[in-house]
Amino acid sequence: MNILVVEDEVELARHVANALVRAGHTAAVIHDGLEAANAIIAKAPDLVVLDLNLPSLDGFSVLQRVRKAGCTVRVIILTAHGEVENRVKGLNAGADDYLAKPFSMDELVARVNVLGRRGGAIAEGDVLKVGDVVMDAPKRKVTRKGEKIELSPREFEVLQILMKEPARVFSRNDICERIWQREHQYDTRTVEIFIMRLRKKLELDDGANLIRTVRGAGYQMAVNE
Repeated sequence: MNILVVEDEVELARHVANALVRAGHTAAVIHDGLEAANAIIAKAPDLVVLDLNLPSLDGFSVLQRVRKAGCTVRVIILTAHGEVENRVKGLNAGADDYLAKPFSMDELVARVNVLGRRGGAIAEGDVLKVGDVVMDAPKRKVTRKGEKIELSPREFEVLQILMKEPARVFSRNDICERIWQREHQYDTRTVEIFIMRLRKKLELDDGANLIRTVRGAGYQMAVNE
């Protein structure tokens, strides 16, 4: 994959880029937030490793600009250890994954590889329809009542899990294990954020929620009879 590392700590950025190159990826480095936002929108790398504390433009603002521009590049945010609020804020802004500092390079590479594989692992001919939502998986396209819905890679994956078995109730653990496949530790609360993002994007003027919360159990697609 073509990966952009956005990190203002020069030595850390260099180590991250070198680790990604050793893993078989190509990696470029930018230390400035505004420069990074412009580069991501203009060049659309396959994946971005994004620190939150950046000069000129912080990571949250970079992410917001990128998503507002319609860029669906996969993004892993880097947060200080224990900063739950920043992690949640980053995911809400459109990140696909997060990693707390300090982190091991092996874990970072594992998360990059998982996110890269999940972004491309789509079976040909896999078109799903639940109610008025249609997912054309090979084209990574989702529509509701004919209107295209722009989703991030992680949002797409969560919705795909629910649409494949609309009658099934998926717990947060179920969804986490299907996405991350136990290759690294995950926080099941992350699923709540992606569900919230999906609901916001899929909701129409009628206010009908397509993703139902089953209290104490998890989530399922709500199909109108």
